[in-house]
Amino acid sequence: MKHHLTWASALLLATGISHAAGFTVTSHDVTSGATLSQKHVAYGEGCKGQNISPDLAWNNPPAGTQSFAIVVSDPDAPGARTWFHWVLFDIPASVNNVAAAAGEYNSKTLPAGAVQGRNSDYSFSYTGACPPAGDKPHHYHFTVYALKSAKLGADASNSSPDNLVDKIKAQALGSAEVMATFGR
Repeated sequence: MKHHLTWASALLLATGISHAAGFTVTSHDVTSGATLSQKHVAYGEGCKGQNISPDLAWNNPPAGTQSFAIVVSDPDAPGARTWFHWVLFDIPASVNNVAAAAGEYNSKTLPAGAVQGRNSDYSFSYTGACPPAGDKPHHYHFTVYALKSAKLGADASNSSPDNLVDKIKAQALGSAEVMATFGR
């Protein structure tokens, strides 16, 4: 058992991100381990969801947190690359939640100062789940990152989602998530 803990600790240190003790994410819309509601599934490409971003709330961020970022990702996407459904950053440290539907394009309900980066669909908004028909259910990670800087220092309009997420992870003091699945 000691070797397993040592290996796990080394992995977390190598990524530079820890799951800080007590840092949690909750949602009225997403239950960890459950199937996503059609509300949070995309509309189009054969999917018939409502494309609404879920509410997310977080508690007990690591000491020194200056801002937050939210990344919604699907690591099961075809092509051996993670698909990013939402990249939101520069959420002030005084904020501990985002409302449902905050991920709309040009949203008026985002926290003041928060910036929506480009997602893998090249839009500056939340794009719901829509895995290929016949695939096994995909895993959707709704991750909140606690960051050590107040501003990410990224150009949202000219940065790829991969670059934004790399910058977020480089600034992360810790992370917490809820994960749901969806298949069709």
